[in-house]
Amino acid sequence: MAIFNDNISINSILGTGSSVKGDVKINGFARIDGDIDGNIEATGNVIIGENARIRGNIKAKSITVIGGIVLGDIVAPDFIKLLSSSVVIGDLQTKKLVSEENVVLHGHCISLSDSAEFASAVSRQENMKAISSMSIRI
Repeated sequence: MAIFNDNISINSILGTGSSVKGDVKINGFARIDGDIDGNIEATGNVIIGENARIRGNIKAKSITVIGGIVLGDIVAPDFIKLLSSSVVIGDLQTKKLVSEENVVLHGHCISLSDSAEFASAVSRQENMKAISSMSIRI
């Protein structure tokens, strides 16, 4: 009898040609090959397929971008993998980053394996984002 855990069984799939407008919450492992115009939050791993187009932030345990386009920040404490021809326009926060050739990344990246250093760097980055996004009114 085979036992599947969160690491190998995909709980949710958004296929090629499908689209979602709005935030998406996923319980477990997901593969996205369609378009999402909204934030993605998953309790497990997320695979962004080569035809996927994401306009929003992604938070998950780990994220693999096979070749799609992500316009938003990616937060994945375990790891982020950017495979060849992936495009990410946004900031990355992870403890482990793997990137192949021909990846386009435009943004800031925090990749620290030490948990305390990672948490401190993430906090500093979020504070800087909050400060820079505030407008001063006179």
